[in-house]
Amino acid sequence: MNGKIFNAGNRIINTYVYACDNGLVMIDTGYEHSLGNVEKRLHNRNISLSDIRYVFLTHAHDDHAGFLNEMLGRNRDLKVILSDKAVAVLKRGQNSFQGGCSTYLAWAFCRSMAIFGKGDHRFPVIEDQYDDRFIRITEANQSALEDLLQGKILFTPGHTSDSISLKVGNIVFCGDAAMNGFPSLKRVTIWIEDTDQFERSWDTLLAEEIDWLYPAHGRPFPKSDLRKFKKEISKIRLHALR
Repeated sequence: MNGKIFNAGNRIINTYVYACDNGLVMIDTGYEHSLGNVEKRLHNRNISLSDIRYVFLTHAHDDHAGFLNEMLGRNRDLKVILSDKAVAVLKRGQNSFQGGCSTYLAWAFCRSMAIFGKGDHRFPVIEDQYDDRFIRITEANQSALEDLLQGKILFTPGHTSDSISLKVGNIVFCGDAAMNGFPSLKRVTIWIEDTDQFERSWDTLLAEEIDWLYPAHGRPFPKSDLRKFKKEISKIRLHALR
């Protein structure tokens, strides 16, 4: 399976693409204005934007949905599979500031982003004309969506209330349910809305028969890392930005 996964983004924000029987699936998008770079990387694999049939949105943040509106405009057949809780955020076009940074280092990093004008975490609002392109995950359609994606949808809130992950084969695309890059420490994501939910989501991931996690930030890492660092979650004291 791993040989079929292509990262059209970069280690700052991974934008994974994989093939299923129904076409190509993209895991998240990226920051606004980064579609051009993603498109170039797709082109290098002889993939066009029109080949992407579905975006699986792990959660509605600026670095995950930044060029989603533009992509919907460019690809009229594209559908977005997402949590129902993500829709309101997509319509607002701004991250929630509920919760806080998981470490002081993460807080300092977020403050530095604000200094450079990136602290509002805004992204283009999804236009109403694309509402019929959303496929909201429900109890009624989850099984059919899993068949379509050839995977298993996991609900992994904590980073945000709308966070979801996707198990495909022996790996999980976990969004920001875990991270593996600066300023994340020990796989704990830098922003957490609810630490109890975050810990339970790690339990959800640990319960799956997988070998690797593919986070949105940083390199893939083995499932054993979650077990190794899970005790760190109890030490979290959130540092608010507002």
